[in-house]
Amino acid sequence: MPVPRISKEDLKLRLDSHDSSDRPTILDVRLKYPYEHSTVQLPGAMRMAAAAIDSAKLPRDRDVVVYDSDPNEVTGTYVAVGLIRQGFKVTVLKGGIADWAGANFPVDTKSAPKPTPPPAKA
Repeated sequence: MPVPRISKEDLKLRLDSHDSSDRPTILDVRLKYPYEHSTVQLPGAMRMAAAAIDSAKLPRDRDVVVYDSDPNEVTGTYVAVGLIRQGFKVTVLKGGIADWAGANFPVDTKSAPKPTPPPAKA
């Protein structure tokens, strides 16, 4: 199933829009490791693991944009197909979060895991 894509520039325009009805719901579907070891996410993004998408938490009256950390949008496409089959209007962010952050577009910060110190020698 072909899944529509949105460019980082078009998404930024929609997020900057003063018309709140044009602002999409942003869904962060990065795999566990890339998500947990990152300190950024798209502004206002909701986090949902790709294997555990809860469509009941998504508004049906607005567009949904999914993104991941893969430049080929593999995970995002997988999630989008499932949501499209449930009747959502979904697009995938081309290039994922790497392209977004690489363009110096705004991001929200989040905490990353702290390294565990090595065990004390006995």
